[in-house]
Amino acid sequence: MSSDTDHRSAAPAGPAEIIGRLIGPGGRFELSEADVLGARLPVFTHRQRALHEVLHTSVAHADREYIVTADRRITFAEHAAQVASLAQVLREEYGIAEGDRVAIAAANSPEWIQTFWATVSIGAVVVGFNAWWSAREMAYGIENAEPALVVADAKRLAMPADCAVPVLSMENDIRRLVTAHPEAPLPSADVAEDDPAVILYTSGTSGRSKGVVHTHRNLLAVVEYHRMNDALLHEFGDPLPPQDRVYLLTLPLFHIASLHNLAVPRLATGSKIALHQGAFDVDAVLGMVERERITNWGAVPTMAHRMLEHGGAHRYDTSSLTAFALASAPSSTAFKERLRQNLPFAKDSLVDSYGLTETCTAVAAASPQELAAAPGTLGRPVAGVRLEIRDPFGEVLGEGEEGDVWVRSQFNMLGYWRNPEATAGAIDADRWLRTGDLGQLREGRLYLSSRRSDLIIRGGENVYPAEIETVLVEHPDVRECLVMGVPHPDLGQEVAAVVVLAAGSTATEETLREHVAAELAYFKVPKQWRLTTEALPRNATGKVLRPQVHI
Repeated sequence: MSSDTDHRSAAPAGPAEIIGRLIGPGGRFELSEADVLGARLPVFTHRQRALHEVLHTSVAHADREYIVTADRRITFAEHAAQVASLAQVLREEYGIAEGDRVAIAAANSPEWIQTFWATVSIGAVVVGFNAWWSAREMAYGIENAEPALVVADAKRLAMPADCAVPVLSMENDIRRLVTAHPEAPLPSADVAEDDPAVILYTSGTSGRSKGVVHTHRNLLAVVEYHRMNDALLHEFGDPLPPQDRVYLLTLPLFHIASLHNLAVPRLATGSKIALHQGAFDVDAVLGMVERERITNWGAVPTMAHRMLEHGGAHRYDTSSLTAFALASAPSSTAFKERLRQNLPFAKDSLVDSYGLTETCTAVAAASPQELAAAPGTLGRPVAGVRLEIRDPFGEVLGEGEEGDVWVRSQFNMLGYWRNPEATAGAIDADRWLRTGDLGQLREGRLYLSSRRSDLIIRGGENVYPAEIETVLVEHPDVRECLVMGVPHPDLGQEVAAVVVLAAGSTATEETLREHVAAELAYFKVPKQWRLTTEALPRNATGKVLRPQVHI
């Protein structure tokens, strides 16, 4: 055998080879085809089948800490016992059965996570309401989801929403009920893999929010995906075991970034969650990074921007933070470079990814090496995900051609809750999901051109103009209107509105702002306004020519 051959055989395995070994036949994360809702999809062979199984196996982590906050510390054993107690109450005192919905309307707290696990472990469905919703939006969520029970914190309890179902207080009732039955057995449920487990709401493209339904299969596939990522780190020489990693949770639990991709998989891996509560505060967050020795953090670009503006990251010991991800909103290559230059923990750890609420987790991810080799990319499709770029007629496009991004995987949602028309428009018979985003593939890497042309992404929150326009035109002085996103240095985008007033109207920006604020969450209320009596430009079919309208 030649010396060249000896050299090649001793060379370290590359990422593709390692991933191939992990997901190939006999691998720990082997992918095999199975029937999923009438389509043949690659699924993890060695997977759990119901979410209560994750709770049951978590007790092996015993006295290790699962959730820590600024003033509380909860071990895995304590968490399991408290969830069991709450689950018994839900079943026996409130009659919650498999398939029933339990809505959570609250800011982040350990009780939010415990309510989630108690609910899904008895086969019921968690409905995560946006905690920033207005009373009108909350009432719609209750009407749409028809929960058998609502769990709300003090701020949401004070909201004047008409709710005819039982309501439990997060601060008082749940804190009491998690210790009501200390000897309660761990809950379980006879559920199928494709039964609903979670409903999360997205802003509505047509004026009403849509409930995205995720199944036990979806969430447990995300668990295996994160376990696989942990195994990859080990293969690449990271000496830190998964259970010694500490994950900072700063995004709302009614988003997939915090719930599906942090709270759920970290119960499975025995890792610690450092839960920041309250409004985002740079000093409080950096202090938690230093105090808890945070290793992993996923932030929206707005948070990263505020870190830059703060300018004091160097005053804190952030040396433990070796994985820093941007999520939920796009960011430019120039912004990423500013982060690398000014935030000590971003220099060699910054990663980016692409995913939707409908896909449960990232469908493409870019490592620091990928971002260095191909600035602007969102990375390659993750294991088990097929991604295609198609033209408007559904034909697959070639290298570098721009078109609609379609994805297919075991992670994709079941559909939209009680909205078969929207589901049919998003998912085809073979379980391909049309994302609505435009992009292209170059050398196997995804590059995004735009995200849902009308979509506004304000500080990581999706805002659809149609939802705001629907409210605005209800005002008697508004003839027509158009809502758009405009650049903002901190939030990425903010909401702006062009309003055509009826003849003789005396409406002002303030009256229109108050009208919208009474109906929608604060982040959807336009900050910039242009009031006019000139009709909006339209084409021959009557559609507004959005590109011709300026604030």
